[in-house]
Amino acid sequence: MSDTARHDHDHAHRHHRHDTHGHGGNVLFKALFVTLAFSLVEALAGVWSGSLALLSDAGHMLTDSMALGLAGMAAWLARRPPSGRHTYGLVRLEILAALTNSLIMLALIAWIAFEAVRRLSSPQPVMGQAVALVAAVGLLVNLFVAWLLHHGDGGINTRAALMHVLGDLLGSVAALAAGAVIWATGYTPIDPILSLLVSLLILVSAWRLLGESVHILMEGVPVHIELSRVTATLMSIAGVCRVHDLHVWTLSSGQIALSAHLELNDFDHWPDILATARDELEHDHGIRHATLQPEFQGEDCFCSLEHA
Repeated sequence: MSDTARHDHDHAHRHHRHDTHGHGGNVLFKALFVTLAFSLVEALAGVWSGSLALLSDAGHMLTDSMALGLAGMAAWLARRPPSGRHTYGLVRLEILAALTNSLIMLALIAWIAFEAVRRLSSPQPVMGQAVALVAAVGLLVNLFVAWLLHHGDGGINTRAALMHVLGDLLGSVAALAAGAVIWATGYTPIDPILSLLVSLLILVSAWRLLGESVHILMEGVPVHIELSRVTATLMSIAGVCRVHDLHVWTLSSGQIALSAHLELNDFDHWPDILATARDELEHDHGIRHATLQPEFQGEDCFCSLEHA
């Protein structure tokens, strides 16, 4: 490999931009304070009123507090610069936080479902008026926290926290409806029925988030990326004969990495090919971390250089 080609390859590898896109740690910590404070109020009210819907909503909010704290800490650590031991920085902590949050949510759903079935077989008295009033306040609190997170950075970590809060919001609606029905009719089975329904709805989001987190940690190709299209983009560059050892994976929210070997019939046009490849990968596929290795194939490599 020529000195020019070697230098450009090394530059291609070092050109990674470790942007964090504003991870929204401050927003997460604000949401944490509000959620934790009201979860304690709602838990006490749930015990006092005997409502599973209120207790389950308080449980959701308590786990949300843990989730928001974990997400906020991960967002803060993710802003640390790369080091000799962590050359990409700590951006993967966001994915680990999202995975942990989804597992916590699944465990909570399982507990609520178990308790709801138990209460359906053995109904317990519930103070409907108290449940409705506390749930109404909880609904307002959850709407405010959801608004805060909606205006965050939109990364997987923040979306994981938002998923928890939306679950709380549904829980507050269910608790409000249960309290109103019991207050008006005295029909107490509505309390565990609505708790079970909300848990099933939240299960879909929690399972999807778990799958997305595991896919990223397993270095899977991002769902919106098609390897065939990426290959076609690189092959369309004049001077590139073949593409092999192509790998695409997600570092963290909004950060996609790529490595590939490009076969050329000479290295004279490599600087132009490298610049074009970087521009097209970012423009067409949103790939900003590209490590490209040129390989000389000589006369065995047939390609056109007319536009190089």
